[in-house]
Amino acid sequence: MSVSVCVRRSNWPAVFAVAAATFAVVTTEMLPVGLITPMSSAAGVSEGTAGLTMTVPGLVAAVSAPLLTLLTARFDRRVVLAALAATLAVANLVSAWAPGFAVLLAARVLVGVAIGGVWSIAAGLASRLVPEEAAGRATAMIFSGVAVASVLGVPAGTIIGQAAGWRAAFVVVGVLALAVLAALVLALPPLPPVRALRLGDVPGLLREPRLRAGLVLTLLLVTGHFAAYTYVRPVLERVSGIDSGLVGALLLAYGVAGIAGNFAAGSAASRHLRRTVLVITGALAVAVLLTPVAGTRGWIAVGLLVLWGLAYGGVSVSLQIWLLGASSRAPEAGSALFVAAFNVSIALGALLGGRVLDAFGTASVMWLGGALAVLAMLTAMPTAMPTTMPTTMPTAMPAARLAGEPGRQD
Repeated sequence: MSVSVCVRRSNWPAVFAVAAATFAVVTTEMLPVGLITPMSSAAGVSEGTAGLTMTVPGLVAAVSAPLLTLLTARFDRRVVLAALAATLAVANLVSAWAPGFAVLLAARVLVGVAIGGVWSIAAGLASRLVPEEAAGRATAMIFSGVAVASVLGVPAGTIIGQAAGWRAAFVVVGVLALAVLAALVLALPPLPPVRALRLGDVPGLLREPRLRAGLVLTLLLVTGHFAAYTYVRPVLERVSGIDSGLVGALLLAYGVAGIAGNFAAGSAASRHLRRTVLVITGALAVAVLLTPVAGTRGWIAVGLLVLWGLAYGGVSVSLQIWLLGASSRAPEAGSALFVAAFNVSIALGALLGGRVLDAFGTASVMWLGGALAVLAMLTAMPTAMPTTMPTTMPTAMPAARLAGEPGRQD
């Protein structure tokens, strides 16, 4: 069944509400990054084991993204997003109450469900909320929730955790999710599905070489990033000698750089996709690999952290552009695969980083992350990269060209 209802009037409040939803899910997913030391102490587990609070939602999101895309294909997207925001609120409040580590992990399962569902739906809504000529800006705004979560969400959670305890940080984010729920209900118009997703759409896309190459790049780059970033707090404290009270402020600087990277990469990747991805992967490799070598001096560590944020800020939007270009005939299926690969990578990175940290020490996570970033850069070099971006996209996902021009390979 196909429904062609499409909202064409400018509805920027609805765009902001969807951006707030991406902000809330990313803030919730990343919250343990700034709280991992006090969480592990309170739960009586190692920091590596506490990293499972990142691994579990990532794995669940990887499964729930394609599954929810299929199961909710015939439902109004407004209703689905509201239900996912409510799930996120419950997950955060249960996390704050959790009497033990097992309950905390169970709550993080719900977080994974919300992440997978929101990401598989949100990226394709821009063209239904604003006219076609504004869809690029609207898509960039929706994706900015990722970078803004780094700027405000993770550092704010870290600061709240330092001032009032890690449980208070989860309470605040739970209240935020309730506010997002209200915004979605009030701002979004009815959004019937444009096209019911078929079961064969997802595996059918995997026969596309460009899409497979994009998924491999996503796995390498995002796994490497989270192998290191999940444990950035102990790295800053033990390798760089930075006082724990300054970690929140440094993560804020990282996030500000990430916002700049998000919009810069969105514009650049729409014109020169491979060049942009190569710059991003190269900068990530440099920042991560130099931290255990030169980052023993605090001011150098801060500079490398800012470079890291600038580079990683462009990862989501650049990889999404690539995957959309390779899946234009079934954009929601392509988006679901991207969300699945991205969240498997988050989970795998946190898990591998935790095992390496416990076995070989704090600095080892940076070597692991940097090595995977180098492999990602090598993967981006072959001509498997899509040579051009499509000049048009289906109504469900038209905004691969964030800056309005078809992208070039070089």
